[in-house]
Amino acid sequence: MRTKPLAGAAVAVGGALALAFSAAPANAQTATTDGSNVTHSCARPTKAGEMACLALVRTDVKQPRSIGRHADPSGLGPADLQSAYNLAADGGEGQTVAIVDAYDDPNAEADLNAYRAQYGLGEADFQKVNQDGDASPLPTADSGWATEISLDLDMVSAVAPKAKILLVEANSASMDDLGASVNTAVELGATAVSNSYGGGEDASEQQADDQYFNHPGVAITVSSGDSGYGTEYPAASQYVTAVGGTSLTKDSSDRGWSESAWDGAGSGESQYISKPSWETDATGTSNRAIADVSAVADPNTGLAVYDTYEQDGWMVVGGTSASSPIIAGVYADAGSPGDNPASDPWSNSDSLNDVTTGSNGSCDIQQLCNAGDGWDGPTGLGTPNGTDAFKG
Repeated sequence: MRTKPLAGAAVAVGGALALAFSAAPANAQTATTDGSNVTHSCARPTKAGEMACLALVRTDVKQPRSIGRHADPSGLGPADLQSAYNLAADGGEGQTVAIVDAYDDPNAEADLNAYRAQYGLGEADFQKVNQDGDASPLPTADSGWATEISLDLDMVSAVAPKAKILLVEANSASMDDLGASVNTAVELGATAVSNSYGGGEDASEQQADDQYFNHPGVAITVSSGDSGYGTEYPAASQYVTAVGGTSLTKDSSDRGWSESAWDGAGSGESQYISKPSWETDATGTSNRAIADVSAVADPNTGLAVYDTYEQDGWMVVGGTSASSPIIAGVYADAGSPGDNPASDPWSNSDSLNDVTTGSNGSCDIQQLCNAGDGWDGPTGLGTPNGTDAFKG
């Protein structure tokens, strides 16, 4: 089922995204969409320059805070992702994956270890800092972003359980604070940095691009968006791996899984960022096209996540907020990245699962919104099939 954008969420307008801003408290929760079984985790932005997190929570799946040792929570777990994407169960050793989000999740470490204990992943090598890289003071707590944080931490654990996880909490959801947090993550040694947020494009992103995302030798992943066809920033950055979304289901094929484009995944052509030399999408466009790669994002084939900060524990969550940290974890599984990690899948596309069915809307250039052979907007070059596509 397609989720309709909420008021204040990123909304497709003429092939790009605009933000409909309206006032709301920083920790307000958006209402469930009409006729839908999901809700956006984060409050809508209140002013230009703010980013929205892209986690979508299933409202029709209720489960207890505590799950028996011989039972699994609803939603896909680590073994599912490792099977679907041909990943080792002990990946990520020696790498540091940073999660950049806004505000504080007071229960982040405890919830992360509860998730890992449920699936036998062992205690996390975990560090939490503010955007300046210090352990305190931490930003104001926010329950919506706490769910986003739990999703991100759990997804990295699922696909790269041996990696160190660094959580950098921005003071606010502004691009400047989130961007400063990306710089801090790199300064503290992250080899992959996941960003599960986005907003409408404007001309200022050209300056932000060089200021926050130009980090050679670091894999920076960004969610493509959850409102269907249309571009967001920072997914449109020339320096990042833009991550689209799929619906992932078990089947009787040799792989054991099938995928189609999720109709909520963002895609399109940037208004401001020129096409990088390594991007060979054959659309004939002159500007950056997204996405590059993808992973599961459909909340109706969503992920098990554990969050107790003003939440009840286990929940099922989706959105390209899930696919971005999954791909950051796969980069960690692949080992130390090369000089330009965003270009690596383009040089190794034969090592990806090509997703050829599904659509995220209507558009003039069919590749930008319809899955098909080779590159397409909603799913990029495809989903991980092992780690070869993510090696420099």
